Amino acid sequence: MGALEEEPRLLGGGQSRCPYCGLLQDRAATLEQDWVLLEPDMAPLVHTVPAEHRWIVLSDGRVTVYGVCPPDPSQRCRIEHRLACSEQPLPDLWPWLTTLRGENARRSERQAAPEAWPDAG
Repeated sequence: MGALEEEPRLLGGGQSRCPYCGLLQDRAATLEQDWVLLEPDMAPLVHTVPAEHRWIVLSDGRVTVYGVCPPDPSQRCRIEHRLACSEQPLPDLWPWLTTLRGENARRSERQAAPEAWPDAG
């Protein structure tokens, strides 16, 4: 009975690099048996994200759009990396996203630039 006694395995998608900015993005399976690329290490409160852009992680690791209105104010969600990517021309959907896109632009530049430390001698 070994397989039945184990805990359910989460559907992990791993990470890949964005072809536009070069930063990592999380690959997550959706309920529709597709994949979505999410911004890593970002889980804003759902009420700060428009309903059609909220992705919630389910218990099996898959994600789905969370369009509940009004949302639970303590619920967290994920957003697609394409919305936060500094190299993709997108409209300013909400104020904090503009800040995130600017920070990602700086991170991408630092990642691409060689380290330039002054000599200590």
